[in-house]
Amino acid sequence: MLDVIIVGGGAAGFFAAIHIAEENPELKVAIFERGKQVLGKVKVSGGGRCNVTHSEYEQKELVKNYPRGEKELLGPFYTFSVYDTVEFFRKRGISLKIEDDGRMFPESNTSQTIIDCFVNEVERLGVRVLKNSHVINIVPIAGNGGWDIESVKKKYQAKKVLLACGSSPKVWKLLENLGHTIVPAIPSLFTFNIKDERINGIQGVSCLARVQVIPAEVINPKVTIKLKSKNKKEPLLESEGPLLITHWGMSGPAILKLSAWGAVQLHGYDYKFKIKVNWVPEYYEGAIVPYLLEIKEVETKKTVLRTNAFENMPKRLWRNLVKAAGLTETTRWADVTKKQLDDLSLQLTNSEFQVDGKSTFKEEFVTAGGVNLKEINFKTYESKVIPNLFFAGEVTNVDAITGGFNFQNAWTSAYIAAKAIAKV
Repeated sequence: MLDVIIVGGGAAGFFAAIHIAEENPELKVAIFERGKQVLGKVKVSGGGRCNVTHSEYEQKELVKNYPRGEKELLGPFYTFSVYDTVEFFRKRGISLKIEDDGRMFPESNTSQTIIDCFVNEVERLGVRVLKNSHVINIVPIAGNGGWDIESVKKKYQAKKVLLACGSSPKVWKLLENLGHTIVPAIPSLFTFNIKDERINGIQGVSCLARVQVIPAEVINPKVTIKLKSKNKKEPLLESEGPLLITHWGMSGPAILKLSAWGAVQLHGYDYKFKIKVNWVPEYYEGAIVPYLLEIKEVETKKTVLRTNAFENMPKRLWRNLVKAAGLTETTRWADVTKKQLDDLSLQLTNSEFQVDGKSTFKEEFVTAGGVNLKEINFKTYESKVIPNLFFAGEVTNVDAITGGFNFQNAWTSAYIAAKAIAKV
């Protein structure tokens, strides 16, 4: 019999195994991985660099990056914080660097550094890693609190089980059979599919923008969505940050934040809705007109199209917005009418786009959904439904915006579960 079986050979599974084995070297610990390779998500995270965590050290601010789990994670983050994550890697010879947006990566700039660290640590600590060992059944042993675990290869017994298998529908089904409530999975980080002449042909352009999701006027009667306000003029969701124009529409932090916070609502809209974009978020529609009038007076002989009106706005985007306002390549500022000026201010500060579908954010596939948070003891990450069953990572209904926050949840939950499991 094994003392601990960890289902899932990813970030949370390995992190937990390391801490269990360090805390109690006498325990027999095994990681069950369904695939041929372990730590696959770590390898591709952050474009192959592994966005280990985020430099938000203040716990009360850190939890604000979790659309689901904000309330529950506050206590755990005081137990194992971003600082503790940094220290874990530092003690193992891995220094992390902070980028301008707060994301933290290994100095080596490669995820292989993190993978090698984990693999070497579990080997040093004597943790067994069983690949191609997809778990097909988990059954509590009557009377002794242990578990019968059946993989595709053979059957095992363990005193305690830690599920760190991410968004696994098959495991969720097993948990439902054990009496747990599972929140259905829906995408959490995704980009917006948009076909529009204003962004056509300028993929790769990025700029700071404010984006609002407009509440849908017609909602599928089978879907109930709670809006922020009954006033339909108010946005359903709003975010500000870098926006990236892509071949298929829009991406970047501004869009990904909306996808995470609006995961449930946008799923209810079947990913068909409208957004408004302010390309110059330092201005609002009424305030930008006086500024444009100043340019009109000073740059009288210049064409609008060739004027660099906003230093931070990419030229290709400016040209497309100018054309959308009805101005031609030869229109000079002196000839701009009041209506054209109003139309230009509208395009700059209040551009409306139709979203028609979504695309997976390739660097970090995250879903909302999983074990109902009310059924977890967040002091130990043990199930409230059945003893000696623990959780770590995305198997629970916790998810975050992009930026290293999902990994921080993995480290924190795995650490706390490991400490509880290691106690005999």
